[in-house]
Amino acid sequence: MSNSRRKFIKNSIVASFGLPILGSSLFACSTNSDVKPLDILILGGTSFLGPHQIKFALSRGHKVSIFTRGKTKSTIHKEVFDQVEHLIGDREDNLSALENRNWDVVIDNSGRKVEWTQKTAELLKNRCGMYLYISSTGVYFPYKKENLDETDSVLLKYPSNANNTFKMSYDYGIMKANSELAASKAFGEDRTIVVRPTYMIGPGDKTDRFIHWPLRLANSTEIMVPGKKNDPVQFADVRDVAEWCIRLAENKSYGTYNAVGPKDKMNIEGFINEAIKTFDKEYQIIHVEDYEFLQKNGVYYIIPWILVDEYSFGSARIDNLKAKTNGMNFRSLQESIKDTYDWWRSDALTDERRNRYLNNEQTVYYREGEILKKWKELIKS
Repeated sequence: MSNSRRKFIKNSIVASFGLPILGSSLFACSTNSDVKPLDILILGGTSFLGPHQIKFALSRGHKVSIFTRGKTKSTIHKEVFDQVEHLIGDREDNLSALENRNWDVVIDNSGRKVEWTQKTAELLKNRCGMYLYISSTGVYFPYKKENLDETDSVLLKYPSNANNTFKMSYDYGIMKANSELAASKAFGEDRTIVVRPTYMIGPGDKTDRFIHWPLRLANSTEIMVPGKKNDPVQFADVRDVAEWCIRLAENKSYGTYNAVGPKDKMNIEGFINEAIKTFDKEYQIIHVEDYEFLQKNGVYYIIPWILVDEYSFGSARIDNLKAKTNGMNFRSLQESIKDTYDWWRSDALTDERRNRYLNNEQTVYYREGEILKKWKELIKS
């Protein structure tokens, strides 16, 4: 197993955390005046998903408290943080700020350990109405079949016959699956919501897993598209996930949901055909369909595309019917790309932050010119 492959596996774990025009009429017809104000506690809230949840919750008339270590500063919707209650602590060993308090709903964005979820859920179960846990489609790893839905079994312990190369992916999925159970055990299934996002994209993403496409489309005319044209892709705009979480809580829509877009099935060819509509430019699209060449040149993923193998086969074939029938909305891909690009160029980020990505020699974005040169030489020979 090459070092590049190991890096791909490690980065895929980050990418899967885990982050989608109208949904059902139940939610589409709702207005702020129809919504009962909620007291919402968000565990986390300053990273990627949280700021969008906070902005939408406040716009709906809800009151928001956030529980953080007080260290991370958001790069998106900074203005909303003056309108929320800040509770400082640490999920590892200091939950005192949450004691003797009551909320209508707890949204757990920062559940990175099963023990964290157990402790907060047990502490709050008798003083909060519901627990909404942000999980991941990573609970289905390894993705060995298509159309995985909320009724499919998830892995709760490390299998004895597992390929140790994928230990981090197994560990992440197992942690998320057991955290879901911990929340449900404390609050009961009739007071628990579990949301499993696929790859989330959009403004505020600190992982840089998707920024390749907005930058390449905005700044280039020659675009490399990896993978076979019919390779499936899935993604979810972080704002669609964030807003849907709040509406699920408002409507007490208890249960488990795959937060997966786009609305309809899409492959990488369809993705790029939609993506090139974002900017008013003419492009030369170069499909590189040779998996062996891609692997040799360290191209294992450019989210939302990931190289298809026996472990990733179903990762972009997750069923999203339950999400669609329960009100998840889906922004256009062009809106996601344009808004992500505008955020990237804004004063929300420093030049130092941008340059860390632009000058990173490990990224496909940095190496694309060299990769395309090799590809053109190969197909000429």
